[in-house]
Amino acid sequence: MPIIVNLDVMMAKRKMSLNELSEKVDITLSNLSILKTGKAKAVRFSTLEAICEALDCQPGDLLEYLRD
Repeated sequence: MPIIVNLDVMMAKRKMSLNELSEKVDITLSNLSILKTGKAKAVRFSTLEAICEALDCQPGDLLEYLRD
């Protein structure tokens, strides 16, 4: 998949655990885990906005496009 999710990288930079992010963003651990592992097929803009706010980052910090 050419879209890479760098959620784990941003969480590490902010020293934030999955549990803490889950509470701040009000998303279940399982849904965050699916996103973090890159297995998500889609992400809502409202979810992306909440994650960016919690991690103080931009969407481009979380998502990366790689050509095949």
